[in-house]
Amino acid sequence: MRGILWLLVLLPLLAQAWDKRLSGFVALETRAFVDDAQFEDQFDGLQPSLILQPEWTLESADRNDQLSLIPFAQLDSRDSRRTHFDLREAYWSHVSGDWEILAGVNRVFWGVTESRHLVDIINQTDFVQDIDTEDKLGQPMVNLVTRRDWGEVSLYLMPWFRERTFPGKDGRLRFPLVTDGDARYQSGDKQHRGDVALRYSHYLGDWDFGVYYFNGTGREPRFVPNAGGTRLIPFYDLIKQVGTDIQYTREGWLWKFEGLWRAEHGQHYWSAVGGFEYTLYQIAASEADLGLLLEYSWDGRSDDATRQPPIFFDDDLFTGARLTLNDVQSSELLAGFVIDRQSHETQLSLEAERRLDNHWKAELESRWFLNSGNRVVVNAFKKDSYLTFRISRYF
Repeated sequence: MRGILWLLVLLPLLAQAWDKRLSGFVALETRAFVDDAQFEDQFDGLQPSLILQPEWTLESADRNDQLSLIPFAQLDSRDSRRTHFDLREAYWSHVSGDWEILAGVNRVFWGVTESRHLVDIINQTDFVQDIDTEDKLGQPMVNLVTRRDWGEVSLYLMPWFRERTFPGKDGRLRFPLVTDGDARYQSGDKQHRGDVALRYSHYLGDWDFGVYYFNGTGREPRFVPNAGGTRLIPFYDLIKQVGTDIQYTREGWLWKFEGLWRAEHGQHYWSAVGGFEYTLYQIAASEADLGLLLEYSWDGRSDDATRQPPIFFDDDLFTGARLTLNDVQSSELLAGFVIDRQSHETQLSLEAERRLDNHWKAELESRWFLNSGNRVVVNAFKKDSYLTFRISRYF
């Protein structure tokens, strides 16, 4: 945190000497739940919120040094825990020849599949923002990278752990018992235990691949009830994980695979997701492209949330379509079903976006829990099907 404070102090001093850019957005979001809540204290109906994310970038004249600051703030009208502030990015980076160093807070994404971000492990999930695990908290780190003809090697040193955010007792998309913020850790150093990750990535012809090793506190908690059995307490175990992501590109085909091996809580298991996306270009003699997606997810963990983190994708098929109009407004629609092969639990998701002009953008997102099955994890959301509309002003 001390490095972040120094960065905030230096930004005004460097603004005159460096190239500077200010961008970002402010958004008004309204989420509407179609059913009344199933748990006591949860709200019904609409959930309006206000989001602000400015982005400041300073870059030296020789382009070798860069300072980036991206704060994030959300003010929610119904769930106090969804009202939160975070530093998504606040870092300094320097490039020298084949080497680059980054210090501060950053977001890093790994993976290639659509339905599940299996190998993405550096950043913690902002779970109050959405349950799709795409929104991430900023992670304090030192990142050393070298790029050579034979590939890219990245070393990540992470001195501070970020706990996952969860809805409060009034919030929707939560478990039957409210998740308490007083987390427990396997490590005696708790949040201060350092994590380390090493990743190698490269491409060979039509193949793109990456492989990594992670050692530290797992981002996914398991849950243990408190003494009175009235709340759930997140428990973060130490893990060792080896993962890979592979993508093969051939004409209209994208073949994708993510897999990992993890040692956690005295056990070890394998997990994988793979499939393809095939794109039909200029359908019906138009400028639009249609992508057809099919993926399968498998997880080797037991379905016991007190011994393992909750499992959403253990034996599931995902099928979907992505329509890209390739128009001036960058209109796009993504729709998909996730179906559990054993319990037949079904989830439908829809995402649509369109630029209204150079500054305004409209987005629509919807998630429907059509068959919740008997598992506690999925059954908790059976009344939480929702539609979200967001209007954003970019600057």
